[in-house]
Amino acid sequence: MDFLNYGRNLIIALLGFAVIPGYAQSYPDRAVRLIVPFAPGGTTDVLARILGQRLGENLGQQVLIDSRAGAAGNLGTALAARAAPDGYTLLLGVVSPLAINVSLYGSKLPYSPVRDFAPISMITKVPQVIALHPSVPARTVRQLIALAKAHPGKMTFGSAGAGTSNHLVGELLKTVTGIQMVHVPYKGAGPASIAVFSGEIDMMISGPPAVMNFFKQGRLYPLAVTSATRSPALPNVPTMIESGLPGFEATAWYCLMAPAGTPRSIIDIVNAALVKALDTPQIRQRLLDEGAAPESSTPEELGNFIKAEIEKWGKAVKLAGAQVGG
Repeated sequence: MDFLNYGRNLIIALLGFAVIPGYAQSYPDRAVRLIVPFAPGGTTDVLARILGQRLGENLGQQVLIDSRAGAAGNLGTALAARAAPDGYTLLLGVVSPLAINVSLYGSKLPYSPVRDFAPISMITKVPQVIALHPSVPARTVRQLIALAKAHPGKMTFGSAGAGTSNHLVGELLKTVTGIQMVHVPYKGAGPASIAVFSGEIDMMISGPPAVMNFFKQGRLYPLAVTSATRSPALPNVPTMIESGLPGFEATAWYCLMAPAGTPRSIIDIVNAALVKALDTPQIRQRLLDEGAAPESSTPEELGNFIKAEIEKWGKAVKLAGAQVGG
């Protein structure tokens, strides 16, 4: 009898091992939630909507976009960090909450970008662009600096929130030129762009995807981009370096993350689905049209990149003297 029980248990155990790969292959068997930590209308939202459908097609399930704006991306990012590590909640990661805010918020940051997340892949790196209300009498960076110096503390610039890369670029501009401008934070680039083209503020600093349509419509004027070379989407817009500010370069980035503890098998499935989406000609062209060049990576490459960015932006925060209340 004992021998028979042993044999039966051995068969059950072997069958159990045999079906384990089946569970891994079943992912995903329901819709996947993609948390976007900024308000609709901004760069993160644009990227999520461009990629979401194709990512879902590649995974074989719907990808539901869940916008959770607040606290410079901290609110949505913290929500993703606390989600179950089962692959059904992903985060569209952004430079601000994953790198900049480590220095700005310190121990008050409600998550650790390194400890609480599993990297999946880079999505894109984009320059920032200075967008003016057409009524502002400046068509070059030099003219903008002269105008700000003539009216210290009177000009206003908007961003997607205190502590975002948009905000940091503005603070760095103030630091290296000695001008005084008032920072007006919003809950995303979408609300900020509405504020600037309505004349509520003078200018904003943003990723191109959030403002490209306003440039085409003539509602905003693109003054300069912060990349080392001109953006293919804005070939006639000079860089800050060309505009007389040597070494002035700042690039925002966007990636896909999962909660820490998500099985590597699931990370690999999502990575493959995203890389396939980014390699699709239609998706690549849509991203390029928005000023966002597709760039995928391995999970390890992304993890190392984020660690380096935390250190880099920490120095920028110190140089600019930026504060979360500012």
